[in-house]
Amino acid sequence: MRSHLLNDTTAEQYRRSVTDGVERVAAKLATTERPFTGVTVDALAPAIDAIDLDKPLHDTAAVLDELEDVYLRDAIYFHHPRYLAHLNCPVVIPAVLGEAVLSAVNSSLDTWDQSAGGTLIERKLIDWTTERIGLGPASDGVFTSGGTQSNLQALLLAREEAKTDTLAKLRIFSSEVSHFSVKKSAKLLGLGQDAVVSIPVDHDKRMRTVALARELERCKQDGLVPMAVVATAGTTDFGSIDPLPEIAELCEQFGTWMHVDAAYGCGLLASLKHRDRLNGIERADSVTVDYHKSFFQPVSSSAVLVRDAATLRHATYHAEYLNPRRMVEERIPNQVDKSLQTTRRFDALKLWMTLRTMGADGIGQLFDEVCELAQEGWQLLAADPRFDVVVRPSLSTLVFRYIPASVTDPAEIDRANLYARKALFASGDAIVAGTKVGARHYLKFTLLNPETQASDIAAVLDLIAGHAEQYLGESLDRAS
Repeated sequence: MRSHLLNDTTAEQYRRSVTDGVERVAAKLATTERPFTGVTVDALAPAIDAIDLDKPLHDTAAVLDELEDVYLRDAIYFHHPRYLAHLNCPVVIPAVLGEAVLSAVNSSLDTWDQSAGGTLIERKLIDWTTERIGLGPASDGVFTSGGTQSNLQALLLAREEAKTDTLAKLRIFSSEVSHFSVKKSAKLLGLGQDAVVSIPVDHDKRMRTVALARELERCKQDGLVPMAVVATAGTTDFGSIDPLPEIAELCEQFGTWMHVDAAYGCGLLASLKHRDRLNGIERADSVTVDYHKSFFQPVSSSAVLVRDAATLRHATYHAEYLNPRRMVEERIPNQVDKSLQTTRRFDALKLWMTLRTMGADGIGQLFDEVCELAQEGWQLLAADPRFDVVVRPSLSTLVFRYIPASVTDPAEIDRANLYARKALFASGDAIVAGTKVGARHYLKFTLLNPETQASDIAAVLDLIAGHAEQYLGESLDRAS
C-alpha cells in the first residue's frame, strides 16, 4: 500500500494519475452541452449505494471510470453559460493550478513550522485586501472557509468588544434581506435569534438608515447594548448594497461595531468601473470577503478582515504543542493565533496564483462584465410583458417572475413559477434559483459567468415561460 503514498519514489505515478484525471475533466468540460443532465435522486442513488467501499478497485483508471458514472457525468457544471442559479462562479485556470499545488504539498496554515512561505503568502494577500478596502495600517485578517465562518468570527469579535457580561442585552442590527448566517452566528454565540433586529429595506432592497437610527436609539433607551450593525455589500437575493457611509456615521454615533458582509460584492474591490459602489466600506471594523464568489476562485477561499489587528486576540488560544506564548515574543508568525480553525488549507495560494498571472485588473474586468450583463438582463425583463422584475441590479443578480396574461390568482402564479423552475432543472437545459419576495415565489438569475450572453438570458426566459404556460394549460385542463 506504500505505493500510493506521494513521495520521491512515487512522483512518476503521481504525474500519470493526476494527468489522467485532468484529461478526463478537460474532456468533460470541452463536451458539456448543458449545465446538468437532469438526473434524479432516485436514478443516481442506487448506483452509489451499490458501491462496496470495502472492496477497492486497486487501479486509479478503474476508479476514474467509476467516477464518470457516479459523479462526472451528472455533475452540475458552473462553467456552462446557462448555469444561472446560485453564487457559484466559473473558476480561472491559475487558481485551479494553485489548487493542484496546494493539495499535493498539503501545507497546513496554522503554524509557521507547518507552512513557512505559505504563511507569508497568506499574510501578503490579507495586507493586499485590507489596502484595497482602505482599513488602515493597523488592519489584519485571516483566510476562512467561507462567508458564514467569516461573519461568525467578525461577530465573535464584536461581542467581545461590546464588553458586557450580560449576553441577553446584546443586539445585532441587519437588514431584512441580509444573509441567514447573521442569525445563525447569533445563535452560535449564545445570543439567540431574538438578538438580531431586522431593519426594513427600501425599494432598492437597501437598509433604511432612518429605521436603523430609530432602532439603535430604542436599544439605548431600553438599556440594551448595540453590539454590531451588519451592513451588506451584495445581498444574496438582490445583490443590493446597503448605504455604507450613512451606516458608518450611525455606528460612530452609537459606538457600535460596523461589520460589512461583502462576501458577494467584494469583486468591486478589483473593479475598473464600479469601485465607488463600495464607498464607506473603509470605515468598517470588520469585513467579510468571498474570493470564491466574485474573484473566480475555487471553493473555498474567503477571509475576514479587521480594522484593528488587536481585536483578533479574541480568537487566540495558546497550546504548548502548537503555538506556545513564547512564540509571540519570538515574533514567529502563527496564523492559528487569528483563526477559528486549527488545521487549515493553503487556500490563499489560489488567489496568489491568480493575481500573479492575471492581475487584479483581470479579475475586475471579468466582474465588471457580469455586472454589465445583469443590466442587459434587467432591460430584457423590464421590456418583456411576460415578466415582473423586482429591482434594477447593483451587482449581477436579477429577481423576477413569470406573469401570465390570463391568470390573476397569485397562488396559481406562484405554482406556475415553481413548476417552471423545477421543470427547467429536470430538463438540464438551464438552472435558475428561486426565492420569496414578501409572500410570493420568484425566480432568480445569479450571473457570475462572463461567457453568458444576453442571448442566453433571452433563451432561458423563453424556456421558463414555456414551462409555466404548459403548467397553466394542464391546470386549466384539470379544472375543466
